[in-house]
Amino acid sequence: MLDIKIIRERPDFVRQNIKKRQHHEYLEYLDEMIKSDEKWRKLLSEVNVLRAERNKISLEIAKMKKEKKDASKLLREAEEIPERLKKIEEETKQLEEKNRLLLLKIPNIIHDKVPIGKDESENVEIRRGGREAKFNFQPKNHMELLQGLGLVDEERAAKVSGHGFFYLKKDLVLLDLAIQRFALEFLNKRGFIIIEPPFMIKRKPYEGVVDLTDFENVMYKIENEDLYLIATSEHAVGAMFMDEVMDKKDLPMKLGGISPCFRKEVGAHGKYTKGLFRMHQFNKIEQFVFCLPEQSEKMLEEIEKNAEELYQALGLHYRVLELCSGDLSILKNRSYDTEVWMADGKFREIGSATNCTDYQARRLNIKYKEGEGKPAAGFVHTLNNTALATSRTMLAILEQFQQKDGSVKIPKALVPYTGFDVLKKSDKK
Repeated sequence: MLDIKIIRERPDFVRQNIKKRQHHEYLEYLDEMIKSDEKWRKLLSEVNVLRAERNKISLEIAKMKKEKKDASKLLREAEEIPERLKKIEEETKQLEEKNRLLLLKIPNIIHDKVPIGKDESENVEIRRGGREAKFNFQPKNHMELLQGLGLVDEERAAKVSGHGFFYLKKDLVLLDLAIQRFALEFLNKRGFIIIEPPFMIKRKPYEGVVDLTDFENVMYKIENEDLYLIATSEHAVGAMFMDEVMDKKDLPMKLGGISPCFRKEVGAHGKYTKGLFRMHQFNKIEQFVFCLPEQSEKMLEEIEKNAEELYQALGLHYRVLELCSGDLSILKNRSYDTEVWMADGKFREIGSATNCTDYQARRLNIKYKEGEGKPAAGFVHTLNNTALATSRTMLAILEQFQQKDGSVKIPKALVPYTGFDVLKKSDKK
């Protein structure tokens, strides 16, 4: 969330930032927040006045009793104050919660370098990498390849779990595990601490790391429990230090999260949803960084570079886009999307790198201090990046490395982890 001081002292700056995002519905939240905050501060002032009056009367009563004087009038006044105080304190508490929720809806300040645009159609391509795949035959999409190789069972998964789930089979399972191990070893060598987080977290930490609308659109709720299945390890890893003060000497802290991911939004309107591209359940290796404010811009470039080096090592053709203002979620200050080339000739997202500045840290109350015994000096900055999402990485390998006979070559970097160099049809059922 934003620092409330920015909203109080620079409301026009915050308003202009929202207009740059071109999502004007947030302006309503801002206007309501300003009015509600003014009301809360006025009530808080009234509470303080009443408390001071109560203390003053108590002293006067004590003095009059000591002097053997009649204090009945003051006693009646003193009896009225608690009821008035209780009523205002209850209203103040209600406003505090309302203001907290409103503050969670006001988006982060975007970086000056973010291109202004209305939606993803105005994202800006900044570079391409990897060799373009070329075929002397008509390439198939990954589902045609997987079904031809007998490596996936969509029909039976739909029978037992519903649409958007798959049984992965045989060597495809080993390829998935190989991608995970490859990415983890890469990050480990880059100084990342490998983390397997809980696969369920409570609502309070979840509110700290996501847009509130995600609870309806993305997350699976555990019935009758204050628990949600994680949509990515980013969320659980990001909440790991909630309500803590980190030591400056430990920053930047780089964490590599590994987990299955559970998401509701398979049938997103207007989005490519075929096969492994958009699933309810998949595996992902995530980069997450806690750092000092002055380190975050550099760290954004570092984690994006890490992701690109992974794609390069796999020999995948990709491009990198800078997200425009209208395509940034409310948490993001600046973000890159990396997209892979697919057999239909289009690029589609395989991962993203994001600087959230102190927006998540304020929600989670994660601060840093200059050293042992020192007070908190400010909020940390948080960044995240998809190292490799295995489903979309497998999809890219299938479509870019397919052969005329329907088999698929395995990138050389993965062969030490798979034990085979080609995906081909097996006689095993």
